[in-house]
Amino acid sequence: MIQSQRTLQEYRSSLPPAEVLAQARKFFTRRNSIYATFVEREGPNYLTFRGQGGEELVIAATVKDGATLVTGSTYLFDMQVARFFSTLAPYVLEETLLALPTLPGKP
Repeated sequence: MIQSQRTLQEYRSSLPPAEVLAQARKFFTRRNSIYATFVEREGPNYLTFRGQGGEELVIAATVKDGATLVTGSTYLFDMQVARFFSTLAPYVLEETLLALPTLPGKP
């Protein structure tokens, strides 16, 4: 994957946006390593973290098409964003097929 594809990542989850952000806060601030971060700013649908060398990490979550679209943007922490996404409950698209019409006089 080239760098431009790693700086902005998206994932679809069945969790509500508030739960995704709560899990992001826990995941990114409780890591005791060079990838530890702290919350710099927050809003109803996003969290902005700061980490090593002032690196910025943004996680946003919003409802779209019946799922929660989670977006992660960073330059340095791309591996950690992918790892965080793997901890979220996935969104599974379920389709219901319509019953076939019956012809008059035929079961």
